[in-house]
Parts: sequence; C-alpha cells; structure tokens
Amino acid sequence: MRRTKITIVGAGNVGATTAHWCAAMELGDLVLVDIPQTEDMPKGKSLDLMEASPIAGFDSKIVGTTSYDETVDSDIVVITAGIPRKPGMTRDDLLSTNARIVASVTEQIKQTSPDAILIVVSNPLDAMVQQALKTSGFPAHRVLGQAGVLDTARYRTFIAMELGVSVEDVSALLMGGHGDTMVPMPSCTAVGGIPVTRLMSNETLEAIVERTRKGGAEIVSLLKTGSAYYAPAAATAQMVEAIVRDKKRVLPCAAYCDQEYGVGGYYVGVPVVLGAAGVERIIELELTEQERADFQNSVDHVKSLVATMDELMAVG
Repeated sequence: MRRTKITIVGAGNVGATTAHWCAAMELGDLVLVDIPQTEDMPKGKSLDLMEASPIAGFDSKIVGTTSYDETVDSDIVVITAGIPRKPGMTRDDLLSTNARIVASVTEQIKQTSPDAILIVVSNPLDAMVQQALKTSGFPAHRVLGQAGVLDTARYRTFIAMELGVSVEDVSALLMGGHGDTMVPMPSCTAVGGIPVTRLMSNETLEAIVERTRKGGAEIVSLLKTGSAYYAPAAATAQMVEAIVRDKKRVLPCAAYCDQEYGVGGYYVGVPVVLGAAGVERIIELELTEQERADFQNSVDHVKSLVATMDELMAVG
C-alpha cells in the first residue's frame, strides 16, 4: 500500500518544523522543497531529520530537494514559502512579494500534483490562499489555509495561563481573517464545559483576545530576527493529520466562502469539517449582532487585501 506523500514547500523554520511534526506522527513520506542560497540546505535538513528517526521511532521517508521533480503525485502540499515578517512589519507589508512566490509555487504544484490538497501557511494568509486557488484552478475544497488552528491555540493558551488550568480543558473558536481583525467567539469558548464568561471578567477576556490578535507580532518582537514557527507548524501538522487519517475534525480554517456567511467568494476563517477530501463542510453558526458586525469588518479587510494584491499582480 502506497504511503501518503506530503510535500512541504519552504524549508525554513515553519516548513522544517512542520516536517518534524508530520514525521514524528508518521503521517506519510515527506518531500522538503526549497530554493535557498545554499543549494544543499533542504537535503541537510531532511537528512538530519531522518537521522532522528531511530531515536524518535518513526519510519517516514524524508527527502530534501531543490527540484519539484521529487514532488510528483503528492497527496498534500503545504506551502510555507515566502519572506517572514520582521519587527515593525505587518502581514500586509508582505503582500506583493509573497503573492508572487505563492503563485510561482502553485504553478509548479499544479503540474506535478494536480490532485493534491493545498494547505497554505504563507502570510498574509487569507490573500495567499486566494492566490493559490486562482493560480491552481483546483476545486475550492482542496485549497485551504492554516490560520484558525493557530489563532485558537494561542487563545486557548492565554486563557489557560490566566485561569491556571490545563490547556486541554479549554475549547474555543475564533473566526474571520488571520490577524488584527479576527473575531473572538466567547459564546463558543469554554473551560471544562463551563462558559468562559462565567470564569473571568469581560475586561480580562477582551485583553486576552487582543493579545491573541497580536500573537504573531508579539513573537516577532521577542525573537527580533524571525517569526513564530513551533505553534504554526504544530497547527499545520494537525490539519495534515485530519486529512491523512480522515478524522473529520471540526477545526477553524481559512476556507472559501461564497454563500456561506454571505461572504461572496473569499477565504476567511470559519469552522469546517476537515477530512480526506479536504474541506468537507463549512459549519455555519448563528452569530450575535456584535459577532456579525465584527465578522463583516474582518471580511471587508480581506476583500481589500485581495483587491490590493490583484492590482499589484496585474502591474507585474
């Protein structure tokens, strides 16, 4: 029986760490692709990871390459390629450069793996997934973005830290665009089944939400020379696992919404059922008036971002 083939494009911190998580979870065989200044870099990282397999006890085959030839017939392709954020740089600042990188990568993948499911991680996330959909021509259910799993993980972490409880007992949901306009859903946030609003004040919860919105920037400001990668990689691996093992996980992902939530054909973070076919269903929630207004604000920001990206791409 053929193993699942997972290609990760971009062998930087996020890509390499995603490969680490996926290998450790034995989700399939891995191809780590990059076109770095040092040509052998992806080969070095993949060999290093393979040499960890006898110790960690996993049997995944890992190949590092600078060519897309090794990626042929991949089942899942994770796109992490792009320049990272630097201190003082917003996700929007990355727009022009990363849109071209994602378009180039997607063109390659379209040729080598026309049946793959694409998971985009590059920022600014919502616009990059839109670019991947446009470039690939794949069905929308096979193109999605990693954002909500990470955002929700940060939200859950901060709640657990505030309350002094296990993160395992915190369940939560955030929707909308990935970034400062993400929409918290207190009505879908609980600790051990107890609504979070019964455990902390609205002021404390709002402070946690604000910290979550700026979670990536906080890491950037602390690292000085890079951006977050452990949590983004773990979030991506969880999505890969849901697809590979057809787990039907209910996870917040950047999914293509047309009629859903009245979005009108854009990628935004919403709860989905994630399984072997990719996004198998978008779950539509009844939003409160405030949640609806916040969500629309987030959608408007995504639309503006995509419009700017399209203009930049048209100029060339």
